[in-house]
Formats: sequence, C-alpha cells, structure tokens
Amino acid sequence: MTRYLLVVDFQSGPDDTPMDQWGPEEVAAHLDYYRALNAELEASGELLETTILTGPDLAKVVRSDGSTSVVTDGPFQEIKEWVAGYQVVDVDSEARALEIAARVSAVPGRGGVPTQQPIQVRRVMDDGPGDAAAMDDFLATVTHHDG
Repeated sequence: MTRYLLVVDFQSGPDDTPMDQWGPEEVAAHLDYYRALNAELEASGELLETTILTGPDLAKVVRSDGSTSVVTDGPFQEIKEWVAGYQVVDVDSEARALEIAARVSAVPGRGGVPTQQPIQVRRVMDDGPGDAAAMDDFLATVTHHDG
C-alpha cells in the first residue's frame, strides 16, 4: 500500500460563486457528499486522515534565520494558494489515488453541479533523503522528471 496526500484548495471550477452565496440545501449537499465519501473510504481502510483548515485570514507565516523569527498574518494574495483541507489515503496504486481525487473533485456545488475543483495528488515519501548524496539524487529526480 502507498500513501498519497490529496490537497483541496479554494480554486473554483466552472462556477466561481462563493459558497456563502449558495443556498442552505446546496451547502448541505456539498457536505453530505464529503461525509458519504469519507465514510466509504474509512470503511475500506483507505482513508487515514482528513482535515479541514481554517481560512487564510487566520493563517500565520513564520520566517526565521535561526535566532530571530518574524510572524506575519494572512490573507494571501492569490486565492489559489489557500489550502482548504486535505486527505491522506493509503491505496494499492496511483490509479486508485487518482480515482479518489476525481471523486473529491466531483463534490456537488451550486445547483448540484460538480465543482470540478483541482485536487493535487502527491505521493508520501516513505523514506526521505538521509544525507547529501541522497538529497542530490532526490533533487535530480524531481527537477528532471519528464512526467
């Protein structure tokens, strides 16, 4: 089994109407869809974790030189940079992770139309680089990957 991180952000699909302008039944259908999908993935043993994050207006950015830290507030300028939440799944293949991501992307939005949100799928590394040579090898694979 392989773990994947599915990242949900605030990018909209074809309908960019903010959720605070949806009807209550549309919001309920959206949340019910996530509940049902997560329950199914929990029952199959594939869902390891799911997390919803607060809005970017509550985010903090920390920068440190090792002795002094500077903390600044959000929000960030680009809405596409706002991570709404994530799921960690443990699946047999990348194809299964992509299948689950497609189902997350199809969550209903306004009028019951799938939102088509882009879902970032990232494999969780089992073992990270342990020394400089391993880091060089790793960086070569991520910077020269042809897809």
